[in-house]
Parts: sequence; structure tokens; C-alpha cells
Amino acid sequence: MSKVFRITPKRLRRVNGQVITPEMSIIVTTRQHCTSPFYNGAVEVCEQYMRTYNFDVKKANLYQGDFTWEALD
Repeated sequence: MSKVFRITPKRLRRVNGQVITPEMSIIVTTRQHCTSPFYNGAVEVCEQYMRTYNFDVKKANLYQGDFTWEALD
């Protein structure tokens, strides 16, 4: 059973030539039922940011503390 989350960056960041803003919110569906969308190295989060905004979370060196999330289901 999967779970759906809305993930939003906490603040504006400019890192390694990439910019992320609080307006760059995404909705992610995880592959397993979990309490955090960052449970498996944030694979779904990274994929969704790349698909939606062409933003590489790993290249920007962001971590779980840079985002807020809420469960939608």
C-alpha cells in the first residue's frame, strides 16, 4: 500500500548552479506505506523533482531537513 505526500522546500537555495524555491512543491506517491517520503534515500522525491522541474536534488546536496512534507491521505 502506498502513501501520498506533498513536499515543499523550506527556503530559497542556490547550490552548485541549481536554484530551488518554496514555490517548487511536488506531490509524491511512495512505493511502500511509510511515515516519511525520505525513507529509502528519497528516490521518489529525486525522481519527481527531476521530472517536474529538471532539478537534481543530489547535485544540490539537499537533505530531509531542507523540506517540509505533509501526508495527503
